[in-house]
Amino acid sequence: MTVIKHKEQRVGIFIDTQNLYHCAKNLYHAKVNFGKVIEEALAGRSLIRAIAYVITTESGDEKGFFEALGKMGIEAKTKDLQIFAGGAKKADWDVGLAVDAIKMAPKLDSVILISGDGDFVPLVEYLKTNEGCQVEVVSFGKSTSAKLIESADDFIDLDENPKKYLIGSRG
Repeated sequence: MTVIKHKEQRVGIFIDTQNLYHCAKNLYHAKVNFGKVIEEALAGRSLIRAIAYVITTESGDEKGFFEALGKMGIEAKTKDLQIFAGGAKKADWDVGLAVDAIKMAPKLDSVILISGDGDFVPLVEYLKTNEGCQVEVVSFGKSTSAKLIESADDFIDLDENPKKYLIGSRG
């Protein structure tokens, strides 16, 4: 993959928070250091906007996390956890993230998608073909869709140096 990164490049970062959270938890029994992940992905370029898509729970335990994101310059977009009659739970921001990326694409040179979810392959292809954006994916390679990696212009594999991107790693 040949990818161009220069300091004048306008970058938008879209974070599938649940995806990264669950990958770090399941693979490493740790939490993600979003500041380090963003710093690595941005690579000294001009950040136009960074948005983390997050789910709020009934307990509200995530309030401190939202504040920490804000201090890092990351906007948190929240959605309530849906609990259905049978007890099933749903927490999905995929469409919201995709719509925001498409709306912002004309103002960006590069779109960074922080997720390993293969559902984003059509988004990556659309942004590259229709908007002319360079699209980069950042995630834990062990749990990232091969098709997503293949469709992106660049892939940063957080598994290559997990301790750099984790808080409280035991693995």
